[in-house]
Amino acid sequence: MQTRICRLHAQGDIRIETAAIAAPGPGEVMVAVGAGGICGSDLHYYQHGGFGNIRVQEPIILGHEAAGTVVQIGPGADLAVGDKVALSPSLPCNTCIFCEKEMYNQCLDMQFFGSAMRMPHVQGAFRDKITLAATQCVKANPATPLTELACAEPLAVCLHAMGQSGSTDFTGKRVLVTGAGPIGALCAALAANAGAAEVVITDLFEAPLKIAAQMGATTCLDLCDNPYALAPWEQDKGRFDIGFECSGAAPAIAAALQALRPGATLVQVGISGATTLPLNILVAKEIALRGTHRFHAEFAPAVRLIETRQIDVRPILTGSFPLAEAKAAFEAAGDRRSASKVQLTFDANIG
Repeated sequence: MQTRICRLHAQGDIRIETAAIAAPGPGEVMVAVGAGGICGSDLHYYQHGGFGNIRVQEPIILGHEAAGTVVQIGPGADLAVGDKVALSPSLPCNTCIFCEKEMYNQCLDMQFFGSAMRMPHVQGAFRDKITLAATQCVKANPATPLTELACAEPLAVCLHAMGQSGSTDFTGKRVLVTGAGPIGALCAALAANAGAAEVVITDLFEAPLKIAAQMGATTCLDLCDNPYALAPWEQDKGRFDIGFECSGAAPAIAAALQALRPGATLVQVGISGATTLPLNILVAKEIALRGTHRFHAEFAPAVRLIETRQIDVRPILTGSFPLAEAKAAFEAAGDRRSASKVQLTFDANIG
C-alpha cells in the first residue's frame, strides 16, 4: 500500500511524494491522518535546515501534531476501526535509566515523530496514513473535530510546563506569559482555567495578542508599540508569581525576570541558541528558574481538556491547507503577523 507524504529534503525543499506503508503488526494500528499542525520546530527545519546543532541530514517526513481515524488494527491493539485518536509523537524506550525513573520525556532512546535529533531521523506524521504503536493513540470523543484534536501535542507541552511551575492550582496568582504564539496562548488558557487572578501576555505583534485575549489572557501588551508596557508590574520588585517565557528571546527573559516578584518561579518554555541571562536579578530576587521539555503523562489529559472544550483551541487555528499545498502552508505559518497555528489537512480523512 502507498500513501502520500510531506517530506523535507533540504532547507526550503519540501515535496509531496508517495511511500509504502506497512500493515499494522502486533500492538499497532494504522491511522488515516485528518489534520496535522505545523510546529515551530517544523518551521525551523523548513526555513533554516534545523536549529542550533540539530540539522536535517537526510530526507525527513515532518509533523508531530496530528490526529486521525483508525482504519486497521493489528493483533492485541486495544482500539477499533473508526476510533478518533490523537497521536502522541513520543515513543520512549521504557528501559533506559530515565524511563526507569518514570522521566519518560528524558528517554535516552526516544523516538519522536519528525525529529532530526538522531540518525537516522525519526519520520513524522504528515502523511495520509501512518502505522504506529496503539499506545501512542489516545481515543477521543467521536464528536471532537480532528483539527482541534491535533492540538493535543502543543497543549500537552503547556501542561508539562504548568507542572514545572510547582503547582497546577493558580487560584489568586498573577501570571506572566511572554510570547503569544500558540504555546504562549495555550499557557495563558491553562493559567486562566486554573484560576489565575490575572494573566498578562506580551508580544511584538498585534494579531497573536488578539488571539491570546480570546484564549483567556486578561491583559495583552504590545511591547513593539510600547516597550515600557510592563512597567506597572515591575514596581516593588515585581508583581507576578509565575512566569512562562515562551519566546526564547533574551529581551523577553530579562523583562520577565524584572516583572516577577522575589521568590517567584520562571518556567523557560521557549528555546534558542546561546542567550544572555541577567543573573544579578535572578539571584537578588531569589527567582526559581525551571526548564521544561516536551511531556509524557500530560498527553491524555490534554485530549480530555480539548474534547470537553475546557480549553477551547479554536481561536489559535488560523489557517488550513490541503497536503498538496504544503509549501504554501509552511510559508503562511512563518508569518507571525497573521498566523498562529496553521494546519495541513488530509482530504477525505478530515471528518
